[in-house]
Amino acid sequence: MDTRIAVITGAGSGIGRAVARTLIARGWHVAALGRRRDRLEETLNGAPGCLAIEADIAAPEAVRAAFAQVAETYGRLNVLFNNAGMFGPADDVGAADWDEVAQTIDVNATGAFYCASAAFDLMREHGGRIINNGSISAQVPRPHSAAYAMSKHAVAGLTKAIIIDGRPHRITATQIDIGNAATEILTAIGTGGGSPPARWIEAC
Repeated sequence: MDTRIAVITGAGSGIGRAVARTLIARGWHVAALGRRRDRLEETLNGAPGCLAIEADIAAPEAVRAAFAQVAETYGRLNVLFNNAGMFGPADDVGAADWDEVAQTIDVNATGAFYCASAAFDLMREHGGRIINNGSISAQVPRPHSAAYAMSKHAVAGLTKAIIIDGRPHRITATQIDIGNAATEILTAIGTGGGSPPARWIEAC
């Protein structure tokens, strides 16, 4: 059986890093995407057949270049784990600054769309799976998290759209809605269920 190929965004820390290392341990080749190459290389730890790709997923040209590198290296793609994200401003709706809200949506929703679109094109011929990291906030928002909740509800809509559009191509989608997970972010904000610090970006 051919080695399976996965692209993981936000692979430099937290859930993305854990998933990347798990797949590598099971024989997958992983293309790790994120904003900091040093963190990505730390995740991969010299694993053969893997790529560390520095990319801002909110920039369409960067996403196109990243997936072009994946296509050139592997020629196909089995799984995209759309994991990169940020919490955004910890303000109520009345105090939220739209520029900060828009930045959160750019990373969490627009970036997820760019990556899903690029992956979809790579999967058209042979099929594949796109896994979107949603959040409990895609179902029940936390207080003071309008930007994050909006972005994750958008991810839920994207997941449903991929399921419909992907059927003729044997492309399917899954969304995982994780609550508090024991990652670097949770260590920073504590386990009391409070709001995270503004602009804390997991995808670094």
